[in-house]
This record gives sequence, structure tokens and C-alpha cells, in this order.
Amino acid sequence: MSVSLFSTRNLVLVAIGIALNVALGQAVSFLKLPVFLDSIGTMLAAVLCGPVIGALTGLLTNLLWGLLEGPTAAFFAPVSMMIGIAAGLLAYAGMFRSWWRAAISGAVIAIALSVIAVPIRIYLFGGVTGSGADFAVAYLLKVGESLFGSVLVTVIGTNLLDKIVTALLVWGILRGLPARAVSDWPFLSHSR
Repeated sequence: MSVSLFSTRNLVLVAIGIALNVALGQAVSFLKLPVFLDSIGTMLAAVLCGPVIGALTGLLTNLLWGLLEGPTAAFFAPVSMMIGIAAGLLAYAGMFRSWWRAAISGAVIAIALSVIAVPIRIYLFGGVTGSGADFAVAYLLKVGESLFGSVLVTVIGTNLLDKIVTALLVWGILRGLPARAVSDWPFLSHSR
């Protein structure tokens, strides 16, 4: 069955992904945890439908979140897009077929997004964005690390944990779905 990239089914998945991202991200933000868990929907959409739908889910999540909560989230839209692109490409390469490949995918995604997130965090926000990760930046600055080093270590450290957990949760969700429910998702054949 051939499905259009922007089919109703894919767009509904984008909406579900956005809802997952915002709900979990808000809960974590409220608790000031040093992780984010705000990209499960993006990764899930990317693994099921590919990098374009994953990037769209990430972009729209952050733009909507920026409208609802303040502009900080909107500035990180390129980071969320990178998560969707990387997860979609990794899924196509079969990197969500086992738990350990999913964990490796999470680490690869964390490093890829750091290339975009570190400059945004430094140049637009001076290293402080109001997230739980700010405590790590402040600590590293206090012990003598440079701003760049503090932000780099914090972004990679928090995102390694966050994206590995997120990728494993996505892998678990996919494993829990019955085969008939996922048989015609275009990218899932590379991940099962």
C-alpha cells in the first residue's frame, strides 16, 4: 500500500507526537529534572514515517510550545528537527531493530543535536535556559570550566541520558504494537 507523505494518517501521527512531546516535556520541566523526555513523539513519528515527518513533528512541537509557554522552546526548533531527521535515518538503517541498537541510536542522536543545541544555548541564552540542566552548567562554571565547555558537557551529558531513554521507550512502544497494526508504516519495516 502506497501512502502519501502527508497523508491523513501521517498528519494524525504528527499531532499525536506533538501531544506526547508537550505533555511529557511539561511534566519534566515542572519537576526541573536534568532530562527532557520531550521528543518521544518526534522519534516515534520518525521511526514510523521517516525523517521528514519526524522533523515536522519536532518543528511544530517547538513552535507550538513557543507560542504557549514563551519563545525559548521555539528557538530550539532546529534541535527538534535534527532529532526527527536523525531518528528517521537511523530507523531506515535498521537501528531500532533491537534494544541495544536503539540505545546506540539515542547516543548518536544526542551527539548530532549537540552540534545545533550548544550554539543556541550559548549565543541566544548565555548558557541558561530555565531547564533543570542549568544546575549542571552553573556547577561547571563555578569549578572553573569555560562557558562553552560547561554547556557542551551539559548538553551532551543530559541528552545522552535523555535520548537513550527516549529511544529505548520508542523501541519498547514499537515492540508492544501488534504486527497487523504496524504492517504498512513505511519505515517500520526497517525497524522490526
